[in-house]
Amino acid sequence: MNTDVYRFKVGDFECFSINDGNFKYAPPLIPPPADFLFANAPKEKLDQVLRKHGIQREQWMEFVTPFTCFMVDTGRHKVLVDTGLDGLDPNTGRLISNLKTVGIGTSDIDTVILTHGHDDHVGGNTDAQGNPTFPKARYIMWKEEWNFWTSEQVENLYKNEDFAFTRKNLLPIQHQLDLLDHEAEIVPGIRAISAPGHTIGHMAVAISSRREQLICVSDAFLHPIHIEHPEWHAAHEELHEQLTKTRRILLNKATTEKALILAFHFRFPGVGYVVQKGAGWQWQPIEMAQ
Repeated sequence: MNTDVYRFKVGDFECFSINDGNFKYAPPLIPPPADFLFANAPKEKLDQVLRKHGIQREQWMEFVTPFTCFMVDTGRHKVLVDTGLDGLDPNTGRLISNLKTVGIGTSDIDTVILTHGHDDHVGGNTDAQGNPTFPKARYIMWKEEWNFWTSEQVENLYKNEDFAFTRKNLLPIQHQLDLLDHEAEIVPGIRAISAPGHTIGHMAVAISSRREQLICVSDAFLHPIHIEHPEWHAAHEELHEQLTKTRRILLNKATTEKALILAFHFRFPGVGYVVQKGAGWQWQPIEMAQ
């Protein structure tokens, strides 16, 4: 069994969580995980919550995360959500080979949805020659997000960063790109949801078939603790108040609709439910069959 692919159904739609690989965030690249992921959390409260999750702050020195891309076969369309991080780390870039294990080639994908412009979500847009990896696909991105990542503004804001990788994976797809400025159905049963906060034009993706629902939240939540404490944000997130508002909207939608959730950075396969717990919420992952 390929443990990098998790296959499941949403109504009539065939769905796949596909692991592009695992990446380690640790000093000196970023601060220790507790400080990075929960930058504004009160220390005493955070330590209490971490202990409930079996985590000792002093011993938690690295955050190893999967990059979980998502593919939906609706019967009429093959839709990929995010393309992973190919070319920057030897432990990532497995999306294409893992798609092949379920019989999907790059030319089979007709729609690629980019939830936002961070390199781990757009890093598989192009091949080694700089051509679009998915030559027959329509790429979809939120207009405000595209404008930000292709502007001088981003260079001024992050002037110490190297943008060659991001630009390499965005600019070559522009002739296949449709930009959204409002929530809309992308293909029947798959809808873009505005979800700003993590970035200025971050989007979530709603899947619906035969009254079954899934919400691909992408990076609206980076860790299950963000579901319990939607007001705690990571150090690199852009719009803090908007992020908290977005999270609460998504959590209410997930519980009201009894929707599955797919989160890009949660433990693979990243699929589970959000359940009401008191006045808040809690993550309930679906475990992969062994």
